[in-house]
Amino acid sequence: MSHSPTSDLSEVGVSIWLDDLSRGRIESGNLAELIETRNVVGVTTNPTIFANALSKGEGYADRISACAGRGLNATEAIFELTTSDVADACDILSGVFEATGGRDGRVSIEVEPSAARDADRTLAEAKQLWERVGKKNAMIKIPATREGLVAISDTIAEGISVNVTLIFSLQRYREVINAYLDGLERAREAGIDLSTIHSVASFFVSRVDSEIDKRLDALGTDEARELKGKAGIANARLAYEVFEQSFASERAKLLLEAGANAQRPLWASTGVKDPALPDTLYVTELAAPGTVNTMPEATLEALADHGVVTGDEVSGTYREADQVLNAIDALGIDYVEVTELLEAEGLQKFDASWGELVESVEQALQAAR
Repeated sequence: MSHSPTSDLSEVGVSIWLDDLSRGRIESGNLAELIETRNVVGVTTNPTIFANALSKGEGYADRISACAGRGLNATEAIFELTTSDVADACDILSGVFEATGGRDGRVSIEVEPSAARDADRTLAEAKQLWERVGKKNAMIKIPATREGLVAISDTIAEGISVNVTLIFSLQRYREVINAYLDGLERAREAGIDLSTIHSVASFFVSRVDSEIDKRLDALGTDEARELKGKAGIANARLAYEVFEQSFASERAKLLLEAGANAQRPLWASTGVKDPALPDTLYVTELAAPGTVNTMPEATLEALADHGVVTGDEVSGTYREADQVLNAIDALGIDYVEVTELLEAEGLQKFDASWGELVESVEQALQAAR
């Protein structure tokens, strides 16, 4: 592939994953094209993405008719439709999966949002999704709630690859890494080949800026305005420091020597919401080796069109990042309160999208019948 901003990003050591999937994207060849032309090496999905895809209806009519003919209810039909999409996307990315030794070529599918506060149910759904998709390059997405931490460890212990989602705080990220290492230790005891287990930790970026910038605007001071658009990147850069420290620990080293893979940081929520900020901000400023950046298509195309990748922008920036968060704290903006709010709102948004998805599929099933 010729020189481009997306290839530049890949050369830094960033894996580009597309934050979108639909039947139309699969059947039109668009996903395969993005792999060829945009260095895309993975796909992430969530309830909102599937709600948008099914609401447009492109490519789903025959499949919904088949579900109706089998007498499936809306929840059962959603399970069939989404797992089928993910399985087909896994096939499209199988070459990437083989070429990278399982590191990339991944397609993520999320447990039902209502399970986020129930560890046992999350584990059961994770196993069901893993078996139904039936592709070794799938990943099961589990939200990083307190209850989710138990499910993450349990799922990893079963030998299932996991994409941990909805991480906002550094403390929760440390707990996620601990859950991953715990799961690996249990998998090793069970005789599972650790090299087959992969995981990413999805650390959300733009939503942190959206919430903190709103509070900075309310303060209205010059000092507050100077800090706008800086919290999300600072938070993510400090998360990378946590990643480096955690996987240099003796506990992690023992597992890595036994064949385990480091759980890579994944930058999520990388679409820029503030028009005053550069539209590639959360890509170029978070370029770092051993990371994943999952982008909505608009962000991916902005990067390809005019992104400027200058290398690793994260390593060694931790003191400056810490100063940014300390300055925000000094203005009375509570980091813990913000991150807890964002987690709760994230779950609410996924719940709402799931409800819309169920309603639209139920209507489609009734029409098909």
